[in-house]
Amino acid sequence: MIPLSILDLSPITEGSDAAESFRRSLDLARHGERWGYNRFWLAEHHGMPGIASAATAVLMSHVAAGTSTIRIGAGGIMLPNHSPLVIAEQFGTLESLYPGRIDLGLGRAPGSDHATARALRRNLASDADEFPQDVVELMDYFADAPRRHVRAVPGAGLQVPLWILGSSLFGAQLAAALGLPYAFASHFAPQMMMQAIELYRANFRPSAQLDKPYVMLGFNVFAADTDAEAHWRATSMQQAFVNLRSGHPTRLKPPVEGYLDLLGPAERGMLDSVLSSAAIGSPATVARQLNDFVVRTGADELMITCQIFDHAARLRSYEIAAEIARGS
Repeated sequence: MIPLSILDLSPITEGSDAAESFRRSLDLARHGERWGYNRFWLAEHHGMPGIASAATAVLMSHVAAGTSTIRIGAGGIMLPNHSPLVIAEQFGTLESLYPGRIDLGLGRAPGSDHATARALRRNLASDADEFPQDVVELMDYFADAPRRHVRAVPGAGLQVPLWILGSSLFGAQLAAALGLPYAFASHFAPQMMMQAIELYRANFRPSAQLDKPYVMLGFNVFAADTDAEAHWRATSMQQAFVNLRSGHPTRLKPPVEGYLDLLGPAERGMLDSVLSSAAIGSPATVARQLNDFVVRTGADELMITCQIFDHAARLRSYEIAAEIARGS
């Protein structure tokens, strides 16, 4: 099995708060480190009642301080929300504190709704269009001999690995042109996955960071002792996704028996699309679905995400996936 990594949205469950989410994120990272996961990534989202990782670099430092070997990354930083210099300084600081363990994934979406994006002082009309230039500027801040007069301190010469994130062909083209690894958000937007992978691999240009294409794919895993329990646990994520796409984001809710039967055709179709990049079931079922996905895509690594309400059950799901990867 190819390497597995963890994407944690630091979910805020119904009846809980952000402080508890941060404790659970660190606990998950520590377990993931023991189970052999390659990376632990956190995502930048703003104004979401069920996601606590808005201050991504701050939370990364908390998790990195409580672990020893697992790579800690942003999956990702939404670069149009920030000055490239500020991100270079933040991640230069992280790399200085935790050398050789920091990843920086970059996306161009706002990670929020339009009102929240404006509150972040974004120029919605142009910021996303400047994303390629911002990535190149950021790369220069980390170079041994930056071309710009302004220097990132810390940052210059630290060679923090950069990734391009995406859910369309734009990111695939940019990652290929810059010779960077590419992470596709197939865990929530799988529609263009195969086309993006093909485009990236066909147009990849080697760089100082990477000599050949490297594809990491987001993948949902809901594993439990039985298929029935896994499908029940997965309804927390399904509720969260439907509520988000309906314009009413909520905290992560408890599972609901028969939830899919309560949905109309539009909501059910939306979930069927998302769950085309998912494994739900017992260890044997998940092993088969994971293997089928890897064979179909040729992925180099999977970034596993698991939105389960109960923390112990979420840990168990990640443990099962790790056991499958080890062949145990």
